[in-house]
Amino acid sequence: MLSWDDQDNEHTTATPLKASSATSTQALTDSARRVASDDSNAVARAKAALDELDIQEGLEDLKGSAARVNVDAKRMINCRADLNQLVPFKYDWAWQKYLDGCSNHWMPQEVNMTADIALWKNREGLTDDERRIVKRNLGFFSTADSLVANNLVLAVYRLITNPECRQYLLRQSFEEAIHTHAYQYCVESLGMDEGEIFNMYHEIPSVAKKAAWGLKYTRSISDPTFETGTLETDRELLRNLIAFYCVLEGIFFYCGFSQILSMGRRNKMTGVAEQFQYILRDESMHLNFGIDVINQIKIENPHLWDATMQDEAAQMILQGTQLEIEYARDTMPRGVLGMNAAMMEDYLKYIANRRLTQIGLKEEYPSTTNPFPWMSEIMDLKKEKNFFETRVIEYQTGGALSWD
Repeated sequence: MLSWDDQDNEHTTATPLKASSATSTQALTDSARRVASDDSNAVARAKAALDELDIQEGLEDLKGSAARVNVDAKRMINCRADLNQLVPFKYDWAWQKYLDGCSNHWMPQEVNMTADIALWKNREGLTDDERRIVKRNLGFFSTADSLVANNLVLAVYRLITNPECRQYLLRQSFEEAIHTHAYQYCVESLGMDEGEIFNMYHEIPSVAKKAAWGLKYTRSISDPTFETGTLETDRELLRNLIAFYCVLEGIFFYCGFSQILSMGRRNKMTGVAEQFQYILRDESMHLNFGIDVINQIKIENPHLWDATMQDEAAQMILQGTQLEIEYARDTMPRGVLGMNAAMMEDYLKYIANRRLTQIGLKEEYPSTTNPFPWMSEIMDLKKEKNFFETRVIEYQTGGALSWD
């Protein structure tokens, strides 16, 4: 029970509290008035700024005119037409590829990895050579798709001045992210050393050489100050497109694709193989889009495609082929999965001939034939439309691929 002294103390401390409360209330009122005043001033300043806004200056920043875009004004590079106007289309093939890419959407988690996990954990499930192939390819591809995505986002998208092509580039960029996600999903599912796989492009020479070769064609155009519009800068962009579409995606991927698909055909690592099938379907469309872009740039800028540039392009494809042959020798020191490094060399030369002719150059390996007929059945590289451009149905549930 409180004593009188306690009550007095309670009484004496209560009065200052009430005073403090009143003071706080006044302070809050004053603060609210200041905020209201500041808000009023901010609104007034905003209105004044809008009154002074130079609308014409803003329109000039759009790099276009006030007129509606005419199809004939559209160009692949160095276009001055308003890039914010998607239609009318000039390149219907670009828009169709965007639609096809959206129709082919998939996610890595849809693929069942249970059988792969059991096989990978079984010490006798795979040979050392087979394990080497799985690790090398996950190591290379996890880096390669990141390099492609960086090149698209930081350079190519800005420099291609056509909105329907840009629309596809946005879709391709997302697909590259899905591919990197797929490799991470495989690595995590199999319990691999993530640092070993994702840092392989620094540690394994055959992987590092391919990454370094691609990066040298990115350095200049990824500079934010780089602009096309001169003979040399336009050629620099063309070199980049040939390097990334014809070589990185068009040659560097094919040794790994055929190895993993061969493994899947033998009912080994079927989940990884299914992921690679989806990825290769996407990459096939990326490749065909890139070749269309390259050829359209040549049509609109014939002065770029002189004898010097043609020779340089051919050399790029031949260099890429040689690097992929070295990679094949590294990943297959012995015969495995019904193939060996010598057979892979023939196959890569066959692919190189295809890339050369697709951009209007002559074959460099005219006597080469395809040593893997089963790959022709899957991709049919002699035809403009291949297996990986047909429509996938009911794959969203992560079951086996079904094609019509």
